[in-house]
Parts: sequence; C-alpha cells; structure tokens
Amino acid sequence: MTDPSEVMGALDARVERRNERRDFFKAMTGAAAFAAGAAAIPQMAAAQSTITDVDVLNFALNLEYLEAQFYSYAATGAGLPNSMLTGTGTQGAVIGGRKVNFTDPVVAAYAKEIAADEIAHVQFLRTALGAGAVASPAIDVGASATGAFSAAARAAGLVGPGVAFDPYANDENFLLGAFIFEDVGVTAYKGASPIVQSKAYLEAAAGLLAAEAYHAGLVRTVLYGKGIDTPALIASADKISNARDSLDGASDIDQGLTGTGGASNVVPLDANGIAYSRSPGQVLNIVYLNNLAIGRGGFFPNGVNGSINMSAAN
Repeated sequence: MTDPSEVMGALDARVERRNERRDFFKAMTGAAAFAAGAAAIPQMAAAQSTITDVDVLNFALNLEYLEAQFYSYAATGAGLPNSMLTGTGTQGAVIGGRKVNFTDPVVAAYAKEIAADEIAHVQFLRTALGAGAVASPAIDVGASATGAFSAAARAAGLVGPGVAFDPYANDENFLLGAFIFEDVGVTAYKGASPIVQSKAYLEAAAGLLAAEAYHAGLVRTVLYGKGIDTPALIASADKISNARDSLDGASDIDQGLTGTGGASNVVPLDANGIAYSRSPGQVLNIVYLNNLAIGRGGFFPNGVNGSINMSAAN
C-alpha cells in the first residue's frame, strides 16, 4: 500500500521550486464581497468588475479541494489533513473515498503523481490567499448508490436506477471518475482568466491551467489506449462528455474520446485548435450535477464556499 506520507513527501520536494512564485502573493490576502446570484452567465458578464481576484482564486480552491480529496483517497487511502482544510466559511466533512487496488502499475503511478500535484495546488492557493482562503466545504467522493459519482454515472447512462458506480473499484472505474473532473478543471481556469486582474495571479492561474491540462490529457490518453482493447471504456467516456454538455448550456463545448469518423479525440479543441472555456456558473452546473441556478448539490452537497457559489440557469 502506498503510504500517505509518500505523497506528502513528493509534495515537500516541490515546495522549494514554488517558493519564488508564492512570494508574489504574500501581501495579496483578504476577502472581498460579490453578490451570490452573480454566477449566471449574463450576470457574470455584467458583474466582472465587482469580482475580485480573491473571489476567483477561492472559487478555484473549492475545485482543487475536490480533486485533491479524490486523488488522495484513490492513491493512498487517506484524505487531506485537517490543517489544509480550515478557512473562512463552513468547513464540511468528506463523504466516502478509499484506496484503489490498482492492477496496472502505470495507472497507479499516475494516480500517485496527480494526487501530489492536486495537494500542492491546494497548499499553493491557501498560501496565496492567506487569511482569506475559504475552508473546504462538504465534499462527496463516495461510492454509494446515492452519492455524486453514482448520480453522474447514472446521468451518463453508465449504470441503471439505484445502481452504484464505484470509482475505486478498479483501474478503469478510477479513470472514468477522474475523467468527470479533469476536462472541467481545464475549462474552468481558461474561463476565469479574463476575470483575473493581477498579473501575478494570472501567471499562477496559467500555471495551474497547464497542470490541469497535462492531467486531463494523461487521463484521456490512458482511457483511449485501454479503450482500443475495451471499446466500452471509450463509449463510457463519450457518454460522460454528453452528460456534462447537457448540464452547462446549449453550446456544445464538451468532447468525448471519439472524433470525426471514429478517429481519436484525445485533445478536445475547437476549430481553431483552442481549448474551450466555461464560466464559473457553468462549472458549478457540472459539479452540482444540475442545469438550474442553484447553490448546492452533487459533489458539493452544501455548495462551495466563497462569493462565487451559484450555478448558471441553463
């Protein structure tokens, strides 16, 4: 079994390389207010001048909490320590999560590496935000039939009514669980970039976007590779993509692994070869598993902490 201290050790090895970047943020702390209903797309466009960089980074921190908890449990069997979960707003518990009994050493190595990256993202954003960092909200990464993963899989048609989808059951389920998040993280950071005012924050967000894009590409590549021998994996990923698209509005900004004429589609891009964007409200549509303007649900049973907390009305 992988010791949780190994992941934290991998994180510590990266700290020195990130200290210089963190210096940008030591003086940039504090909290700012933004109307809770401003997450619908038209409202977001009108209210961008009132959204602060702190609001944007706290929104990102909520998503990093989710990813870090999922990968940490999958790779090590343990979640983040409480010292990395405190902050403003209501701190919530983590529902579910356990170590995957990986049979493919490559997938196991990838899970461990991504877990260390996501833990580093949480630590980095918390350092950047200082006293203004939000606490980790309640997060559902469990495998029960009533949990968020099962609801997402059910919406995609991977399991039937009342049937559980367990992302920790095997390598393939883990990859499909990761696929639910990774593309969303890429589009979230890209969509938030026009809102960010500080060049230091923007530089950091670009680095985080790049890391998430590496992760997404890795997950998509492994799924496609395994799907050559097990086509149901590719079909399942395509169904997850369609389910995400049904939540975030009328525009088709999500792509599965199957391209035109059955070709591979490992890198999801528009006609110009550019990755897609999602507004914060659209991102929350997906993690809340709801296409309405609401403040909680899905992987965040009580909603996210911070000023940007409402999904968009689609």
